[in-house]
Amino acid sequence: MKAVKKITAAIAAGACLVGMAACGGSSNAGSTDLTYSGIKLGETGKDIKTTISLYTNRTDMLQSNYPGTSWKQYLAAFNKMYPNITVKITGGTNYADSAATRLQGNSWGDIMMIPDSIDKSDLGTYFLSYGKTDEVGKLVNFASNKAYDDNVYGIASVGNGKGIVYNKKVFKEAGIDKLPTTPKQFIADLKLVKEKTSAIPLYTNYAAGWTMGAWDDYMGSTSTGDAKYWNQELPHTKNPFSDPGDGTHAYNVYKILYDAVSEGLTESDYSTTDWESSKTKMNNGQIATMALGSWAVSQMQAAGSHASDVGYMPFPISVKGKQYSTEGADYSFGINKKTSKDNQKASMIFVKWMTEKSGFSYNEGCLPVAKDITKLPAVYSDFTKNNVKFVIDEPALKGEEDLFSDLNSDSELALASNGNSRVQAIVENASTKKMSYDDMVKQWNSKWNAALKTENVDVKYDTVVK
Repeated sequence: MKAVKKITAAIAAGACLVGMAACGGSSNAGSTDLTYSGIKLGETGKDIKTTISLYTNRTDMLQSNYPGTSWKQYLAAFNKMYPNITVKITGGTNYADSAATRLQGNSWGDIMMIPDSIDKSDLGTYFLSYGKTDEVGKLVNFASNKAYDDNVYGIASVGNGKGIVYNKKVFKEAGIDKLPTTPKQFIADLKLVKEKTSAIPLYTNYAAGWTMGAWDDYMGSTSTGDAKYWNQELPHTKNPFSDPGDGTHAYNVYKILYDAVSEGLTESDYSTTDWESSKTKMNNGQIATMALGSWAVSQMQAAGSHASDVGYMPFPISVKGKQYSTEGADYSFGINKKTSKDNQKASMIFVKWMTEKSGFSYNEGCLPVAKDITKLPAVYSDFTKNNVKFVIDEPALKGEEDLFSDLNSDSELALASNGNSRVQAIVENASTKKMSYDDMVKQWNSKWNAALKTENVDVKYDTVVK
């Protein structure tokens, strides 16, 4: 699996070198000496006159009836500062797949949201460096998320807390006056919703596929309370999906989904779920909860006339009595290293403007990317009330930057990397009872443990870090 990806990347890189025009390149294509920290917005690049393109996952913001701040409005504000830089935006609905295809085909323009399927070691093949990790990290959060060999290749578009979108009115109708803090409490609340309301307790959004990946995002510090777990400790842990016995870690994250489906607390037919209509259903109280990042809240609130009913609760797992939320990067802006120097500079200016001046992250109800922005949107009020601690996962240890990615590929589990079919299988097996949850756990552990052997990993932990 890993070898195939490396070969594909090499072929794509070779295609760029042979046919520079196909990659959007020109005679002065190559690295620019400009860095993210070297840009002074409003001053740097005032002499540049060019047109750049952005390929985005946010197709909703391209619609004329988008209820929030649209791309058109952001571009108008950007052009007040930079009237000579024109930004053209196109979007892809099935973004994870379409972006990877465009990347391999060298047909994506100047800026794209970097697909998670790209190995960190391959980032430099396609994308321009924003600067050294420590340098960029002084200005933005999540600098190491798309970094390799001390170079940052992606700036996060927004930051996401990890929790559950829920309808406050439905919870009130069900008699729930305190948010759940454990899996047991959450399942009990879903049963109350089913018993006392007409709402779907937990909507899986199975059919969309990519929506299922949200469950992987709870596997790190959200369910462990440990900033080192995801990138440093998990790659040295055998049997990471086994039950630690205290209601935490991956076992209890995915068990919530399995139990909810098996106990009839989800939609009647998971194959007919629909992402777009689910937004309206959450808004009007037909759905009680959905597992999604905080980015989804603003879309649910804008999908009807009951915005105040849509809230965001901490994920229902507690570690020694305290709740945590992984503060993670959403898709990151990557700049084409094969485009012209003027377009590279214009692209970096636009990314910095989006990060520091546009208000994009706050407008979307997300956590700030720029470090000098500290104000949290109202969507996190339940996190503040419950004293939830936000945690940014620490980067991999030096020399192990590719280890997690290699284990992910070898095991074919694709954790937090478009592994939608694995999470969909939880729904399928819980519905049909074809495979028990513990049998699924054994299968995942077997694949992960085999990958540890393949990569000759020094195993330091069994099930959990102690």
